Amino acid sequence: MAVEDKHISYRIYLVAFSIFLMTMAITFKLTKIQWSEGDYYRKLAKERTVRNFVIPANKGNIYSSDGSLLATSIPNYNIRFDAVAPKSVAFEKNVQPLADSLAKMLSKPSSFYHTQLRMARANKNRYLLIARDLSYTEYIKIKGFPLFNLGANKGGMITEQETVREHPIGKIAERTIGYDRIDESGIRVGKGIEWSFRKYLNGKDGKVLKQKIAKGQWKPIRDVNEVDPQDGYDVISTIDVYIQDIAHHALLKQLKEFKAEHGCVVVMETKTGKIKAISNLGKLKETDSTYFETTNYAIAESHEPGSTFKLVDMIALLDDNKIDTSKVYDSKGGIIDYRGNKVRDSHEGGYGKISLARGFEVSSNTIMVQAVYENYKNNPQQFVDRIDRMGLNKPLGLPFQGEGKPYIPQPGDKHWSAISLPWMAFGYGVSVTPLQTLTLYNAIANNGEMIKPQFVSEIKEWNKTIKTYNKEVINPKICSDETILKLRAVLQNVVKKGTGSKLYSKDFSMAGKTGTAQANYGKNGGNDKHYISSFVGFFPAENPKYSCIVVVHKPNTSGNNYYGADVAGPVFKRIAQKIFTDSPSTNEIKNLNKKISKQEVAYDEYKIKSNSGIKVIPNLKGMSGMDAVALLGNLKLKVKVIGIGKVKKQSIPAGQSLDKNKTIILELS
Repeated sequence: MAVEDKHISYRIYLVAFSIFLMTMAITFKLTKIQWSEGDYYRKLAKERTVRNFVIPANKGNIYSSDGSLLATSIPNYNIRFDAVAPKSVAFEKNVQPLADSLAKMLSKPSSFYHTQLRMARANKNRYLLIARDLSYTEYIKIKGFPLFNLGANKGGMITEQETVREHPIGKIAERTIGYDRIDESGIRVGKGIEWSFRKYLNGKDGKVLKQKIAKGQWKPIRDVNEVDPQDGYDVISTIDVYIQDIAHHALLKQLKEFKAEHGCVVVMETKTGKIKAISNLGKLKETDSTYFETTNYAIAESHEPGSTFKLVDMIALLDDNKIDTSKVYDSKGGIIDYRGNKVRDSHEGGYGKISLARGFEVSSNTIMVQAVYENYKNNPQQFVDRIDRMGLNKPLGLPFQGEGKPYIPQPGDKHWSAISLPWMAFGYGVSVTPLQTLTLYNAIANNGEMIKPQFVSEIKEWNKTIKTYNKEVINPKICSDETILKLRAVLQNVVKKGTGSKLYSKDFSMAGKTGTAQANYGKNGGNDKHYISSFVGFFPAENPKYSCIVVVHKPNTSGNNYYGADVAGPVFKRIAQKIFTDSPSTNEIKNLNKKISKQEVAYDEYKIKSNSGIKVIPNLKGMSGMDAVALLGNLKLKVKVIGIGKVKKQSIPAGQSLDKNKTIILELS
């Protein structure tokens, strides 16, 4: 018995000792948590119940040169209700007036909201959805409703804000305006002006302290922010909405007519380099009939230019004093051979014996190749150096991602061969972007001064200018004045009596060069061969105000009308024609009084009504879309256009009072 009692005592001591050790361990852990790790766990608890949330700053707007909105941020608000927050007296006093106010604003019965609010109170719902996607004006209004006007803590109103970026003019110039967003993998990506100028547009985010009220549900602790957001600056672009609209629809019409794969058009102000319009349209699939702005072809796509590169030949030959424009060459039946590689003219049988100037005007490959090869074959480096001095061997250095890289072969490198020089003479074996080609032609229009294309003119904070972007000169003089005069003459003759003669108009003058290049001619046995049609030039020819390039890839060849003059030229002419109509040259437009457009008639009628004290929306039905946009622009109205052709429907009826804060939508046939 004594032995058994002794064993029991040992077990009791062992249990007691174990309990003692556990007590000591718990005491040690509690002490460690309290003193050593206390700050960490208190911080962790606070982070899990109270957290700072980012308040996105209001992003700056992007404007056109005439003050139209190209991109703006529209805030959307969701309103929720914390039914536990208000005290009973405040809730009972205000629940019915709040329900009445919500009913009046949100178009549901007052009884519906009264029931919802009381059920939320009974169920202690701290996250009842009241309304979605409210505008700022609606948000301010609902914030002043009974109970909600007591604030987040006393009134229980929870505000959730998100910002949506909108393009008020629709898809026009969408790729150049660009975007700045977070992709699916959480990485910030962007393109165009939005991305390149994001440090000005985005502003600085603020912070608001919120408390966790349920799983995934948070509400602000105070009515004021921890850090208020700072709005971004506005970016003023060089785009002119009127010219942009003309360019976009002229290109779109031609792409559809020729079932082309993609194309671009750029209009530049001659003396400043400011881009007044840029449109890049392409199909997502070859079978599509709809065109989108997905790639900035004018900036990113470097390709063989074809005959538009022949201007380089002329600059080099004339400015290096090799020959004059009167030098006569034999086109040799339209075919010449260079080491087994044939150079052909598009005109079967060639052009006989003609001058260099005439060879350029009719875009004779044989004439231009002979002239370049004859004068530079012993020193091709001189010809290439001339190209390099023009700046065509390096990117323009634009503020956008993905600018295409030009390629100019250099004598002595691994790609140089016996046919490199003659092939360069008619725009093959070299690669440049459309915007580089336009910059070269603009220099001829601008008396030899080559200017860097400019897309943004200034950064503003309200009416205060933060930064101004001035003209940037790439090359102050690409060739002599004598050469420029000769080149402008032959470029004008291209339109008057050369490959661009179909575009000639006695009412306004243009100068330029057609281009038709074969692409992929050596790939897949020639089965992938297609054409690139282009036209580049300036207008008016005598005193150029604008330069313009049009490039169309893969036009349908079934009608054998894939040449630059047939495909790209009409886009150029349409743009020049419409701009001339808007700002006619007194030297070129004759008998203008006999050619009053519907736009002018409608505007005159409106002026009469306006002077009589009647300020109303004009009747636009039947008017061309371009004219309607110009008219409404003159009236300082915001315009959105859907489709192409003539106006078939206007969102604000004729005769309604003029309100400059509203946007009128035009549907074109």
